Amino acid sequence: VHLVESGGGLVQPGGSLRLSCAASGFTFSSSAMSWARQGPGKGLEWVSGIHSDGITYYADSMKGRFTISRANAKNTLYLQIDSLKPEDTAYYYCVLGTWSNQEDWGQGTQVIVSS
Repeated sequence: VHLVESGGGLVQPGGSLRLSCAASGFTFSSSAMSWARQGPGKGLEWVSGIHSDGITYYADSMKGRFTISRANAKNTLYLQIDSLKPEDTAYYYCVLGTWSNQEDWGQGTQVIVSS
């Protein structure tokens, strides 16, 4: 399994980012996938999940500004984050599996929200 996140960076409050996760080494199209994050000095936090059929799930605190999606033809998972806030500053991780059944993690991409 190989999960490689990209798309992080420094962004001003109110801005948007689209994170990507390139997946390989497993059958992406039939796999549930998730995004998690860890902010500075904080614990791991589940953000969102998407099943192989496209059904999506969000942590209550993530509803509204976060959109998870997948492109099975490209073996790629996405996370669109809008109206970014300083508290969104974190490493964002791509996860193979659901939050309750995590199989593997990527190395993360850093998002810094600051003016």
